[in-house]
Amino acid sequence: MKVTKVNMNEAETNFSMLVELALQGEEVIVARNGEAVVKLVPVAVPARLRPIGLHRQPVGERFAAEALRPLEPDEAVLWYNPELPGR
Repeated sequence: MKVTKVNMNEAETNFSMLVELALQGEEVIVARNGEAVVKLVPVAVPARLRPIGLHRQPVGERFAAEALRPLEPDEAVLWYNPELPGR
């Protein structure tokens, strides 16, 4: 991991750039009189949603065939149960 150490004055002048470095995973240390006083770190970022259709691993033909097959009668009852709330 790359570490960037800057003095207080430089941090004030280049704050936006330093934030971007921290967001990219770089460790940013702000020093006063040559002594480290603050470290810029990103807050926990929620996982980004992937666009539909982009899967980490290719989907095999067997999986696709199983996912697209018609429901069996007993499976259909589970999906289309009229006794479930909201139906």
